Amino acid sequence: MTPAVRARRVFAVVPAAGRGARFDPSAKGSPKQYAPLLHATVIEWSLRPLLQEPRIEKVVVVVAADDTRWPPLAAAIGEQGGAAVGAKLSSAIGGASRQESVLSGLRALEQVAVPDDWVLVHDAARPCVEGADIRALIAALDGGAVGAVLAAPIVDTVKRESGGLVSETVDRSALWRALTPQVFALGELEYALAEAARRGILVTDEAQAMERLGSHPQLVQGSPFNVKVTRAEDLAIASRILETGTQQPRTGEQPAMRIGQGFDVHAFGEGDHVMLGGVRIPYERGVVAHSDGDVVIHALCDAILGALGEGDIGRHFPDSDPRYRGADSRVFLRTMTGMMRSAGFRLVNADLTVLAEAPRIAAHRAAIASNLAADLGVDAKLVNVKATTTERMGFIGRGEGLAALASALLAPV
Repeated sequence: MTPAVRARRVFAVVPAAGRGARFDPSAKGSPKQYAPLLHATVIEWSLRPLLQEPRIEKVVVVVAADDTRWPPLAAAIGEQGGAAVGAKLSSAIGGASRQESVLSGLRALEQVAVPDDWVLVHDAARPCVEGADIRALIAALDGGAVGAVLAAPIVDTVKRESGGLVSETVDRSALWRALTPQVFALGELEYALAEAARRGILVTDEAQAMERLGSHPQLVQGSPFNVKVTRAEDLAIASRILETGTQQPRTGEQPAMRIGQGFDVHAFGEGDHVMLGGVRIPYERGVVAHSDGDVVIHALCDAILGALGEGDIGRHFPDSDPRYRGADSRVFLRTMTGMMRSAGFRLVNADLTVLAEAPRIAAHRAAIASNLAADLGVDAKLVNVKATTTERMGFIGRGEGLAALASALLAPV
């Protein structure tokens, strides 16, 4: 029997050893990561989605050797979050630069992780990162990416300056703002950062170190409101974003609700099960598909994309791409959730219908709804799953395949 392939685990490193000279030029105040922000500190907000993400097994916060603020704050975070959060959070001592601190965090993780495990690196001063964006990064890895960078496309016109004057307008069509987290394999990232240090090269982010070695990480579109606190005035911006509870600033006119519909169909073929809503259902046949052929999730993805005006699932996960051969369709749905959140929408409810003479799904409806709700980040009562036959008419009635219909209602956050 072939041994099972070990799942690549996910960890996180948060460099927080900086002094924040641009935040407080006098260097007399607290470093920016400890600045108060809505009854907490900047770093607490930055850590919260990492500690809440179940796929992340441990978060290493890298602090300065003389940092006296972190130990009591770490203890308080553990007490408030419970034993699971306390066990998940650990510390390491950083260096004089960001890349030295990240290296220190990676080496601390070597005690519990192996070189091909994934490590997300997140700025301690990015308090507005969304959990959905973190899930989208992990989904990109599950989909076959060699690494991933959270980023936002540049929408403003970009000018190049010379001597205080505009010298030219830069084509922005392929330009993105790199955000964090950024995620790479532990061993590869450690080697890339160490190699840059040996050559005296100071990289500004982890992706730059990896790019030097020929790596091409996947860009994952994240919320443009994932701001970095660099100067004291940035706190007001972060506060306004966080006050909404959704990392989305208020505007005078909110976008309208959106509705989308989706349909997917697959023919039966060889096999002993079908996947419906992420549930493996035993059956005398399988389905003919490039991925796992989950018609429920594919229809739901198309419904969400329709509501967002973002085309269809084939545009985002083409069946011509070998990365998606046999892929778990729940990865697709988690990506849709990230897109939905980044666009400023939430799911109001989803309604799904499975059309098949067999297999029967009555015993599996609760599990299907639970899986879908978990990937969408909503309560299971907002996801309705039902089934019907075609009264033995047509290809479904003849038992040649099965299909699914989905509707999704989205509302502005």
